[in-house]
Amino acid sequence: MVRREAHAPAPWTLLASLLTVGTMLTLFVARPLDDNRLTSWQWVFAPADGGRLALWLVLAVLLAHLAGALPWRRLRLVPLLAAGAFGVTTLLWPTPEVILDAARHFGQAKGIGMHGAASLLQSWGAAIPAWTDLPLIPVLYGSLFVVLGEERLYLQAFNSGLFAGTVLLTWQIGRTLWQEELGLTAAALLLGMPFLLVQVPLTLADVPTMFFLTLATFATLIALRRGGWLRVALAAAAIALAVFSKYSAWLMLTVLPVLALAEARGRAPEVGRRAAAIAGGALLLVVPVLLSMSELVGAQLALLHEFQAPALGRWSESSVSTFLFQSHPFIAFAAVASLWLAWRARDGRFAVVAWLPLLMLILGVRRARYLVPVMPMLALMAAYGLQAIRRAALRGHIVRCVVASSLVIVFCGFLPFLQRNSAANLQTAGAYLDSLDDEAVEVVALPQRGARVNPAIVVPLLDLHTAKRLVADAARLPSPPEVARLPLRFTWEYRHPPFYGEAGQTAKALPVAVVAGERAADLPPSLAQRLARHRLTREFAVSEQVFGYQTLVSVYLPESSHGR
Repeated sequence: MVRREAHAPAPWTLLASLLTVGTMLTLFVARPLDDNRLTSWQWVFAPADGGRLALWLVLAVLLAHLAGALPWRRLRLVPLLAAGAFGVTTLLWPTPEVILDAARHFGQAKGIGMHGAASLLQSWGAAIPAWTDLPLIPVLYGSLFVVLGEERLYLQAFNSGLFAGTVLLTWQIGRTLWQEELGLTAAALLLGMPFLLVQVPLTLADVPTMFFLTLATFATLIALRRGGWLRVALAAAAIALAVFSKYSAWLMLTVLPVLALAEARGRAPEVGRRAAAIAGGALLLVVPVLLSMSELVGAQLALLHEFQAPALGRWSESSVSTFLFQSHPFIAFAAVASLWLAWRARDGRFAVVAWLPLLMLILGVRRARYLVPVMPMLALMAAYGLQAIRRAALRGHIVRCVVASSLVIVFCGFLPFLQRNSAANLQTAGAYLDSLDDEAVEVVALPQRGARVNPAIVVPLLDLHTAKRLVADAARLPSPPEVARLPLRFTWEYRHPPFYGEAGQTAKALPVAVVAGERAADLPPSLAQRLARHRLTREFAVSEQVFGYQTLVSVYLPESSHGR
């Protein structure tokens, strides 16, 4: 006989289901409040989408209810969660590279892939422009190119693997600090953050940084609890990996002293010795490398202080957008509830997971992308807050509703919108170029009216999607007067690396891919003259009609080339 406590009471289950659908539809009505700069609901959903969205939400909640009938206690939930995290993000791999920073990370990885990671210290910041990036992520991406070949698919599989790894680490942190179910809940809630999911397939440093920061936190927690030279060494290595991921990770690593203080209760001398050993090991790994790049690191830190930090105020997104629209609102509500629960219980361990989300709010970091590394801690806060619901079955139903409704937002809203982004033209154009017989393709990027982006940055973005060798002239446009304040200032400091060569260095007439901001853009006279013996064969002109910078591609083939 099955005990009644094993199932959530039907009225409460129904209420949770209705609240899920009602809350998401309320967000749909209030979507003008979403000021996210990439996947704002006011762009993602049209007014006529309400009925379709309601239908999918109802179906998702029904599936969540049916899933509650499965014998979860008999299933191996942890491997299932990790496989689900990887599988869900593989479905997002068709997303084009919609953030221009990908050009920088790909160019760095390509340079490392061509010259080898061993030459990194000599090339980084010189032949390989570094902007404000640290070398670990490009080295990992470049190493994949060396071992497997220069394919975007490998980078996406790598990032999906890191996301699945973050899910596992979040579970481990939750179960180590508290108990198994809380860790599983937090791990599942990472799938309830739509913005986080669509970041996974992109060639950026945010998702890898999230993984290494979470790894450093868990490795340090285990080393402080159990000791042993091997655990201490692994924790030090994990911290070093986080340090070399991204400069913002340096601030986020302040969670580790908080962790040490939380673990020191009742055993301060023992934890103090272990913490000192971990810190010493991390410094031994980090300091020599930073000293060898001290001039570059100093210049990067100055740029972060003078440009990036003040710019956060100009590029901000509201907390309403980030925590209600771009993540699931139930996660935000549960995280807020967790503050009261932890205070009432006087639970010092809670400071470990609350530190980073609260620090980001206090510092006014109001950009969803910059909060990606903190999202595992937000999930742990929410899982803690859900413990206020005493019935485990009802908690499980709410978590399933969160995940199911978030996936509806991702696959019925975010993904279709991103696939309509003009960046998709580079994706489809790259596939078309791969079908040509020519070994190389010339790329010409035309200036765009009103767009404050250096058009040359499109070359590595196209290179991400084609196996052809691309050539592009090194001529640069003059920077606009306000370049020092432009959000995409790095594009104006971009230089074509030597591996793109110049079109004039090839004797044979090449296919030409012209990237413009509008259809039927006027060609410069010199370019029109060069293309007099070419024929226009394909145009790729998808546009979301939202962003000022557009990448519409026209491909011209020489008369001697074969192509469709």
